[in-house]
Order: sequence, then structure tokens, then C-alpha cells
Amino acid sequence: MEHADQPSQSQAIEALLAIIGELRAVNEAQRKEIAALSARVAELERRLGLNSSNSGKPPSSDGLNKPPRTSSLREKTGKKSGGQKGHKGQTLTQTATPDRVVNHYPAICPGCGGLPDKTASLGYRPRQVLDVPEPQPVQVTEHRAHTCRCADCGAQTEAAFPEGVTAPVQYGARITALAVYLRNCQFIPEDRLAALLKDVFGIEISTATIAAMEHRKAEELAPVAEAIARKVKEAPVKHMDETGYRIGGLTQWLHVAATVLLTFYRTSAKRGALLADVIGIIVHDHWKPYFTMPGVLHALCNAHHLRELKALMEIEKEAWAFAMYRFLRQACHAVNLARRKETALDPRFAAWLAARYDRIVAQGLAFHEAQPPPERPNGGNGKKPRGRKRRRTGHNLLLRLQGRKDDVLRFLTDPSVPFTNNQAERDLRMMKVRQKISGCFRTAGGAEDFAVLRTVLSTAAKQGWNLLKTLQESPDALIAKLRTV
Repeated sequence: MEHADQPSQSQAIEALLAIIGELRAVNEAQRKEIAALSARVAELERRLGLNSSNSGKPPSSDGLNKPPRTSSLREKTGKKSGGQKGHKGQTLTQTATPDRVVNHYPAICPGCGGLPDKTASLGYRPRQVLDVPEPQPVQVTEHRAHTCRCADCGAQTEAAFPEGVTAPVQYGARITALAVYLRNCQFIPEDRLAALLKDVFGIEISTATIAAMEHRKAEELAPVAEAIARKVKEAPVKHMDETGYRIGGLTQWLHVAATVLLTFYRTSAKRGALLADVIGIIVHDHWKPYFTMPGVLHALCNAHHLRELKALMEIEKEAWAFAMYRFLRQACHAVNLARRKETALDPRFAAWLAARYDRIVAQGLAFHEAQPPPERPNGGNGKKPRGRKRRRTGHNLLLRLQGRKDDVLRFLTDPSVPFTNNQAERDLRMMKVRQKISGCFRTAGGAEDFAVLRTVLSTAAKQGWNLLKTLQESPDALIAKLRTV
């Protein structure tokens, strides 16, 4: 019986070992699946934690989960709200030359009930009311080109009409300028603009006529836009950015290149169609195609870095992110103080800041390299995923900060380089407002006309010109008075 029992016992042990092996394999598979699912949950939770204050997402994407208005990259300064000491305020003031004077005299003497003598005024207290004049009806100017006979030879000669007077009946330069201004600065849709002109000025004008006015004005100002583009390309420092633009039902792109005094817009079917013949320093948000532009230096937008660091602070709680966030804010503050004093940052202090930057990056890399690599989900066909190993978000940011150190810290060494790319983002923001109001452009030609008009109007606002007068001046006069500094 003992010999008979031996085979069955060994078989039982083998079966048990096989079961244990299967359980271990199942356990290992479940462990990997749990790790992958955990990584997936963490990624989804991270996405839910991103908003316009800690990422590049636009504020419109926040929906009902908008972050509190107090959550901002700006830190408390301890100052009270409102105008600060030394700030030049603006208020209504009386003028010494009023357009109209209305005198008021007392109707009866409160002492005896008699009538006061209006010619014996002892003084007065003035109060002035500022108002716009009553809208006047359209002023019609008739130009008559007379035909006269020469007193010497008897030949008949007809006078020429003034420049711009080309049709039997047409709208004048001021109406055209007003319509173009309201369409392309205040973004009033065509039908509402037609109603406004009728209600205020009594002008019966069709939406097709308004569109034709815009097209003609864009053609007229195209040389000015080209001159602005040349000056932007030659500027020592310029800001560049791009945004999606709906044209003809398709997503195309609007590019901006700007300085403090100049703005140049252009549309493109491809996002990667970058501006050619650019020199100097370009400030941008680390979009990789910008690094393919020849002959330029780069400065990266640190507002983007602060938002990415804020997400790492709020979601991942990574210690190095807190240190880098504080460092960038303090470095920006130091440079701003130096600029207010109209001096450059002390080179020794700048070197110390650069060394501190290196220490923070090294601390962050050491932290991430000590972490196990994140799990990658298997492909749908059961095969292992291809490509490089996944890295965490903070690790990717650190590698960028390490590899692009000179571009990140260029604001420390060059006083003309700003800390952020906010100039380009501000110039793009109003273009998005226009799209939200009026929707997409029906044709590429309409989008290009809008880009030309906004190029001139945005530049005019930066130059301090009156926008309505700008739309009535000749292109040569506008080009001649363009300032770059």
C-alpha cells in the first residue's frame, strides 16, 4: 500500500506546484493590470485637476468648475485695492471754454417776495454737463465737374473729380472708417452694424455694402501691413504665437508676431507655416517648430512654466516644483526691480541665480530617476507597446528646463527679453473674442482681410494714433510715421 501511494503523492505535489505557478502567473498579471489601471486613474484624475490657472487650457474650457478668482499666479503684495499712491487718476474736470452756457436766475426773493434784478448778478456757481451732440442727418456733398470753353482757342475742357470720388453716389471716407472700425475693433456683426447706422445716423446701408467697404479698405491698407511685417521681423525681440481659426468650416491657423509697438497677423492653412526671414530673439511657448527657424535665438514663456509647476504642486505635490516656482517668481521680481532702477542685473547675482536653478533641476531629476517607471498599458492586440518608456509629467518638464536652460533664463541676461510671452497672447485674445461673437469666417479672403485690418488697427492703438483718423489716412503717411522704439 505504501508503494501504491507514492505515485499519487508525487502527482499531488506536482499538481499543487502547477496550481501555485498558475496562481502566481494570474497574480502577476493582476498586479500589472492593477498598476496600469492605477496609472490610468491617476492620469484621469490629473486631467480633471487641470484648469486655466495651472495649465495651457483656455478659460472657456473650465465650464462650471471654474477655479476661484483668488487662485492666480500673482501673489499678495500687501497693498490695498484701488489706486496706489502716486498713481495719476482720471476724473471729470470743468473746462474754461464751454460750448454752451445756460444762465439760471432766482425767480422770487425769499425775503420779501419781490422780483430779483437779473442785471445785478453778484456771482454764480458753475456746474457743467458733458454730453454728445444730437446725431445729425447725413451730410450730402455734391461734386460738380464743370466743362468750360477756353478763352483763347475755344476748346472745351472738363474738370476732374477729386481723388476717391468715383461713382455717381457713394459713401464718404468717414462713414467707411466708422463701419470698418465698428466691425474690426468692436466686433459688431454686419446685421447689427447696419441697424446701428440706421438708428443713429439714419443711413440705410446693406450688409453686402459693409463687407465691400472692409474689402476695399483691406486692399488699401495691405502695403501698411507689409511694412509692419518687415519691421516686426527686424525687431531685436518679438513675440510669436498661434491659435486655431475656423475658416470655411475648417480649422486653420492665425499667427501673430508682435512687439510693444507693432502687431502683425496672418492666416495659414497649416499651423507649421512659420514666418520667414526673422532675425533676433523670438519669445514663444516652447512649440517645437519654432526651434527649426534659422538664425534666431529663443526665449521661453515662463508664465507657461509657472502654470505647469502649479499643477505639479497641486496634484503631484512634488517638492522640487515648489522650489522652482519660488525661484522663477523671485528671479522675475529681481529683474523687475533692476529695470525700475534702469540698471542691469548684477552679473554675479545672475550667476548665483543660474547655479540655484541648476540645483533645483538636479534635485527634481534625482527624485524622478529614483521612482519606478510608470506602467504602460498593453496594446489592444496583446503585444507590448512600442516606443520609448513613459515618463511622468514632472520628469518631462525637468528635461525641458535642463535642455533649454539658456532659453528659460534669457530674461536674466538680456534686459530687453521679458519674463513671459503675454504680449503675443494679449494680441491673440481679441481675435478669439471676434470669433466668439461672429463665428467662423465663410471665406479665406474674408479672414485675410480681417488679419490686414487688425494688423493696422492693433498697431495704431499701440502707436497712440486715433483709430478713425488712421482709417482715413493714406498708406504712405501711415508707413512714414511708424515707430519701432
